Amino acid sequence: MNLGPHAPPLRGSLPPEGADPAWGGPAPDLQGPHASSPLRGESGTPPLRGSLTSVRVAVVGAGNMGGAMVARLCELGWSVVVCDIDPVRQQQALEAGACLADTPGTAARALVADGVLIVCVVDATQSHEVLFGTGGAAAALHSGQTVMLCPTIAPQDTEALAAALSSQGLDCIDAPMSGGPARAREGSMSLMVAATDGVLERHAALLAALSSKVFRISERVGDGARTKLVNNLLAGINLVGAAEVLALAERLGLDLSTTLDVIEQSSGQSWIGSDRMRRAIAGDLAPRAHVTLLEKDTRLAVQAARAAGFAGPLGEVAASVFEQAHAAGMADLDDAALLQLLRGPRP
Repeated sequence: MNLGPHAPPLRGSLPPEGADPAWGGPAPDLQGPHASSPLRGESGTPPLRGSLTSVRVAVVGAGNMGGAMVARLCELGWSVVVCDIDPVRQQQALEAGACLADTPGTAARALVADGVLIVCVVDATQSHEVLFGTGGAAAALHSGQTVMLCPTIAPQDTEALAAALSSQGLDCIDAPMSGGPARAREGSMSLMVAATDGVLERHAALLAALSSKVFRISERVGDGARTKLVNNLLAGINLVGAAEVLALAERLGLDLSTTLDVIEQSSGQSWIGSDRMRRAIAGDLAPRAHVTLLEKDTRLAVQAARAAGFAGPLGEVAASVFEQAHAAGMADLDDAALLQLLRGPRP
């Protein structure tokens, strides 16, 4: 794969062209695989740490998915600047070879003329703050640069952000992702991209570096978000179904591991069911994907369905199960915790 002339990351010190003010307002309550805040770190943190030449990619939000993308890009020789408040994520980014910025605006200012800012936070509110809040990136970007939106958000929010960026002469790639951190790290996650052909062609090398499964949905920004909501609603339905049938299997006196072996080789198989239920059976609920993420995504998908005049039999039921898990105190657990929810009290 020809990635072009992307300078390898270097250590040292690169003074910024000017320090952004401290990020205004309180840091939001973040959860989920993108759960690192884009906000400014400890007081006194230098605006830019590390040394890179020709910074081609800025990543705001280096949580599980964002951090995996940072590690992959650095490994492939891309020059990357990262903005994240979490000291652990900051250290991981530095060790991967990235440079650190204290605000999204500082990160954006470090980009070359045709650079890309990747937004990898949790929701539309955080995306707006990253771009247009105090110390935000949009004011530091220039015509010819591009913003790549990776969060799972409502299509109308994607469209609104893209329109605001376009008014400043900035391009936008609607690019939600799927597959989890391990696949993001190895470059095999799915990317659902919507943008004009010219923008996608201009950044084809970056997209190829991030994913071997880039789906060009359409030229209409917002269609990537629509595709992701459809996919994640099915993921939520499948996960609820897998947890339900294994809870039933347990009540019937069946061995859960053996039952899942059968399902995985039979008509009931689903990737998310296998992935999550294997962990649930082992009692491993350490969060890779918090309950709150599919709670948000299924809720957004149901809202999109209602707006389109569509009423399916399963989506709202699945969404309600994630709401129940949250209410039961499982918000910070991996969504494999649905098995724990649905099995109820042990007989």
